[in-house]
Amino acid sequence: MEVLIKSPCSASVIIKYGIKNWPIWEGELSKFSWHYNEKEICLIIEGEASIKTEEGNSYIIKSGDLVEFPKGISCEWEITKKIKKHYRLGN
Repeated sequence: MEVLIKSPCSASVIIKYGIKNWPIWEGELSKFSWHYNEKEICLIIEGEASIKTEEGNSYIIKSGDLVEFPKGISCEWEITKKIKKHYRLGN
């Protein structure tokens, strides 16, 4: 499974999907494991994090990135700059 990153996310995509109306999640500098029971799409508003999947793939996500985590993926998050994101769960 792969994490998909579109960088930077275009304004037209933000408008098309109403991303600014999605809920917001914020995270402080930390390291934690996470399993996605549902697909998640998120737009990183602020900050940066390093993501490492169980398969060993590593990603850096940052402000302006549109990120898709597939259903069933497990990964280790390391927030390196306080992060803020809009997110949507499911299809």
